[in-house]
Amino acid sequence: MPSAAVHMPLAASGSFLITPNVGLMIWTLVVFAISLYILTKAIFPRIGEALDKRAHAIEESIDAAEHTRQEADRLLDEYRERLQEARQQAEEILTRAHKAAEGYERRTREEAEAKHQEALEKTRRDIEAETRRAIAEIRREVAELTVQATEKLTRKTLNDEDQRRLIEEALEELDFDALSVAGEGH
Repeated sequence: MPSAAVHMPLAASGSFLITPNVGLMIWTLVVFAISLYILTKAIFPRIGEALDKRAHAIEESIDAAEHTRQEADRLLDEYRERLQEARQQAEEILTRAHKAAEGYERRTREEAEAKHQEALEKTRRDIEAETRRAIAEIRREVAELTVQATEKLTRKTLNDEDQRRLIEEALEELDFDALSVAGEGH
């Protein structure tokens, strides 16, 4: 029953939360004032300092970020300028390469044409030499055939003077220039 007796005086006097107790109120105000004094003198300044430091650190971070952004913008502009210069240099290199290739192609074409002309000229000279050789061979064979035919017709051997005369007559009758022109046409 001791616990019933403890509760009884509370019930008899009413609820302590509802009924004001002056002594308790004074002590509560004193503790509140001391707590408030301690908080304002010791804790709030430290919290304020921490908040000020944090605000200052945030401002510095914002300033650093702004400075970094400005530096990044400057570097980006510089990069764009260098990229533009590199593109221009690449275009110049390509233009020079195209010109060099065209020059090389032109020189190669000219050299090939010159070699072709040389080959044609050499072939023409070879044909002319071969034609002259063939005409000389034909003359020699005509002379021999003429001598043989004359010997058969006359049934005698001609002397050197008669042979020479007959050969010259036979050669005069042949038109070797016509043979030469006909050989060049083919």
